[in-house]
Amino acid sequence: MRRRDLITLTGLLLTVALILTLSPTLNRGQGVNTTPLFTTTTETATQASLKYFEDVYVSLMIEQLKCRPPKAPVYFRFTPFSNETIYRVSVAGDFAGWAPHDMFMLDNGTWVALFCVPPGTVVYKYLINGAWVRDMSSDHYGLPVDPDAQGYVDDGFGGKNALRQVSFPSETRFFIHIEDDPVYLSLADEMLVARLFTSNVRDASVYLVVNGEYYRMKKQLWTDYTIVWYREIPLYETIQYYFIIDFGTHGLRIFKDPVDKYFNGNATSFFKQVSWVREAIGYQIFPDRFYNGDPSNDLRGNETDELWLNELAGGAKPIFSGWSDPITSLHCCHQYFGGDLAGVLAKLDYLESLGVKMIYFNPIFLSGSAHGYDTYDYFLIDPKYGNETILRTLLDEAHRRGMKVIFDFVPNHVGIGFWAFRDVYRNGPQSPYWNWFIIKKWPFKLGDGAAYECWWGFGSLPKLNHSNPEVKQYLFNVALYWLEFGFDGLRIDAPLEVLDADNFYRELRTLIKERYPDAYIVAEIWTLSPEWLKGRHFDSLMNYALGRDILLQYAAGKKNGDQVFRDLYNYYAQIPVGVAGMGFNIIGSHDTSRILTDLGGGRIGSTPTNESIRRLKLLITLQFTVPGMPVIFQGDERGILGSSRYYDEQRYPIQWDRMIPEVYEAYLRMSWIKRNIPALKTSIISLYASNGSVISFFRGYDNEVLVIANNDLDSKVFTLPAGKWVVVSYGEARIVEGELVIEGLAGIVLARYDYAVSLGLIG
Repeated sequence: MRRRDLITLTGLLLTVALILTLSPTLNRGQGVNTTPLFTTTTETATQASLKYFEDVYVSLMIEQLKCRPPKAPVYFRFTPFSNETIYRVSVAGDFAGWAPHDMFMLDNGTWVALFCVPPGTVVYKYLINGAWVRDMSSDHYGLPVDPDAQGYVDDGFGGKNALRQVSFPSETRFFIHIEDDPVYLSLADEMLVARLFTSNVRDASVYLVVNGEYYRMKKQLWTDYTIVWYREIPLYETIQYYFIIDFGTHGLRIFKDPVDKYFNGNATSFFKQVSWVREAIGYQIFPDRFYNGDPSNDLRGNETDELWLNELAGGAKPIFSGWSDPITSLHCCHQYFGGDLAGVLAKLDYLESLGVKMIYFNPIFLSGSAHGYDTYDYFLIDPKYGNETILRTLLDEAHRRGMKVIFDFVPNHVGIGFWAFRDVYRNGPQSPYWNWFIIKKWPFKLGDGAAYECWWGFGSLPKLNHSNPEVKQYLFNVALYWLEFGFDGLRIDAPLEVLDADNFYRELRTLIKERYPDAYIVAEIWTLSPEWLKGRHFDSLMNYALGRDILLQYAAGKKNGDQVFRDLYNYYAQIPVGVAGMGFNIIGSHDTSRILTDLGGGRIGSTPTNESIRRLKLLITLQFTVPGMPVIFQGDERGILGSSRYYDEQRYPIQWDRMIPEVYEAYLRMSWIKRNIPALKTSIISLYASNGSVISFFRGYDNEVLVIANNDLDSKVFTLPAGKWVVVSYGEARIVEGELVIEGLAGIVLARYDYAVSLGLIG
């Protein structure tokens, strides 16, 4: 479920709000200075005209902002009539996953709540005394329930939700930088990248002053009310710095506070980037459905299947099917096809030809299902996939080809065949593992989710008790064992389900990074959750928030370029630049429908339309050109179809004799571009422009690459930045300048002419 924390009414440290008129209430303790303010446009400023400027200490806030940009404040209120008895009012909306959040009552009887949300339109509804309001436009005795509502929309259930437009107060100026938050000071691409968030200072010049050196800052992201400035600098061991805002006739120097005047950074505290990720192309493998390389282990999955143990299974039995047999009702979990590690080894040439440099395995440890998320033994390779010998061969061969491999780690729950849980089942409170789980009643039947805590109520997935130090140590040992064995990182399943997740992952990260600093830690969190990306928990999240909520929606035509411009601002403004470069940029996976199906291509057995294929090509152009690592779910590059609503048919085995050549060639093209354009391996993205259906952005610290996309069916004319540009593709080089026609449902990658020449892309 999507969640957004309710933000309290407190202000933010290290935030300054300045009224547009620069009111005299600003701190002027040191008076007006006459120190030279450098205003040249060169990289390192030189002395130019002298002007007055004012010292501003961000810790001395004149007017505290209620929300830190890029989020803006939105207040909700409800005022009951005197004859109403109201004991509870809640608000729910699309900004918080429609989870109700309680308001609080003021002394005058009005109920209020403040949320910090991205700018744009929010849709919401109230609950009064625990009951949903039916029609927000008239259900308060014929009056609007929220007098501040700016419109209404059908809720799909015969009622109406309310609408509000959210933006930052236009009369407020702010300058935000927090030295110990990697969102503002990040280690990326073997450099430091500093960012300053300001209100819309229009044509002002912004400088970062580091150890006495002046660096002109660049615009990275912006909306009508705020700008994110950035500048990359060499990686100093320690830095002391401040900022200058030059308005032309006057200026500001932005300091930390009067006591500790300068901002400071120390290399020992920087969030280290796992550098190999930003250059890689990833590939997710669901082992049972990838390729059968060893028929001798085909029936091993049936032998250990959970259905043999589950006393509430109702007589259901696992089945083994031929590679092209029909999907059954057991397809999700208990229909086996024989894919294994030997099959992956046999297909390494294929993966290498696709440009893959990272393989992510769904669970390969002994379990009771085809998906593997019900672990029986974390230290044993599931016999249906092979053994440690074949795994060792596979890892060695992958590493020889320059490929990294990460495993799926499932710390929240186990299967009913897990050795410790079986001991509890047999011996009850006398079991030494009784406190490894949260048992509600004993004796119990295996599979009875009412008898013990389990994941989402599934009795086949008993939940571990992470408050038990033995459980934590066991899980930590699992992660370290497989990293020692040769894996290069881990993807963590359902991380937020773990008890005391904050401390659990702090400890796990410390243990891993002390021994394996380049190990990649990625978590399955579906929403934009920047609080987990501060260097204390994970290197990246599975970026569904980028891949599915933004890029897929755009390619499907459900969002236009202007909406995506705002979405990209909101996304990249909230994560460190270094984290963007480590992005696990997945769109489709074993848990979602196939992306070609999502784009209108149909279910298994359908013939995708030309339009759906064009939309897919547009989508992967964006997936391969935003910062981070594009991750392909096995077979998407071949045009596979499948709906998650039909027994998870997206997991059906790859039919290796079938392929849509146009789709495969599009993946090859984008792989070539990703691997051959260095700017696409950097961590920086800078928004350029949007207009209706068109979105565009730069890549590289000098805007060396421009990506333009058009999700309309019709062509659009796009005005290019000044100078010559080269359309990038293998096998051709086309020089363009001025205006460029962007075909309907198309994405295009261009390199600045001088940059293209330096790379040998054009003579």
